[in-house]
Amino acid sequence: MDFNRVGTTGITVSDLCVGTSPLGGMPQTYGYGVEEDRAIATVQAVFETPINFLDTSNEYGKGESERRIGTAIERAGGLPDGFVLATKADPDGRDFSATRVRRSFEESCERLGVERFDLFHLHDPERFAFEEITAPGGALEGMRQLKEEGLVTAIGVAGGDLEAMEQYVDLGVFDVLLNHNRFTLLDQSASPLITKVVELGMTYLNAAPYASGLLAKPLEQKPRYQYREPDAETVARTQRLRALCDGYGVDLAAVALQFSTRDPRVTSTLVGVSHPDRVHELVANREAVIPDELWAEVAEVATHD
Repeated sequence: MDFNRVGTTGITVSDLCVGTSPLGGMPQTYGYGVEEDRAIATVQAVFETPINFLDTSNEYGKGESERRIGTAIERAGGLPDGFVLATKADPDGRDFSATRVRRSFEESCERLGVERFDLFHLHDPERFAFEEITAPGGALEGMRQLKEEGLVTAIGVAGGDLEAMEQYVDLGVFDVLLNHNRFTLLDQSASPLITKVVELGMTYLNAAPYASGLLAKPLEQKPRYQYREPDAETVARTQRLRALCDGYGVDLAAVALQFSTRDPRVTSTLVGVSHPDRVHELVANREAVIPDELWAEVAEVATHD
C-alpha cells in the first residue's frame, strides 16, 4: 500500500480510504442494512490494517455512522497514531448557512469524540444554488472560517455532479475534491476534471470504484450501479469485463479497485465497506497482482461502449 500527501497540508493518507455510509444502516441506498455491532467491528478491523484513512459524514444514517465510528474509536482508546478521520458538513433541511456548517462540525465532533478534523468536506452542495452556497453567510464562508480558526487542516468539496464540482474547484479555495462513481471501469467522465484538479495543485479523492456494487458483486446478488438498478448495456459491459478477468484468474473487484489506485492523479480511493471481512478483502484486492496483458484488454472494454 502506498501513502500520499494531501497537497501541501502535511497530511499523509493511505491510497485506500474506507467509506462508511453503509455503516449508518442505509438500506434505502444500498438495499441492505448494517447492525451496530457489525458496524463497530468493521471500524475495528480497519484499525488492524495499514489503512490510515476513514471517511464519514454528518448525515449518514442521520448521524448513526458517526456515532458507531465514535464508539469504535472509544473502545480502541482513541484513533491510532497518524490516522486521518474525515467527515462532511451537511445541511439541516434547507439551511446550509455558515452557522449550519459550524453546527454540523460540532455535531460530528461530539459523535466522533474529537475536537478537530484533518479534512472536512462541504457535502453535496449541488443540492443548493451555487449563489446560495457562496453568498455572504453561506456554507462556503462557514467552511473557510473553520480552516482559518485551525479547527480543520484542509477543506474539501464532495459530490457527484461534475459540472457543479467544477464550479467549486474554480473558486480556488478548496484543498480537495472528492467525487464518486465518475471514474470507474464503466464511467471515466471525471477524467478531464481530475487532470484539472491536479494541475491546480489540489488533491483528488476517487470514491466508489466499484460503481456502488456492480463491479464487486455477482449479478445474482442484484448489485446496484451508481445507486440505481443497472441498465442492460451496463450489465453486458460488466459481464465482458468479468469474463476477461476470469480468463486470467483475477477477481474483477481487484481490477476495478486498482484501475483507480494505479492512476497517479488519484491520491486515495474511497470504498464503502459494511463488514469486517470486506476490509481484509479490500486490502487483498489492492495488493493483487494483475498482468499487464489483462490491463490492455480491460482498457478496450472500459473505454469503448
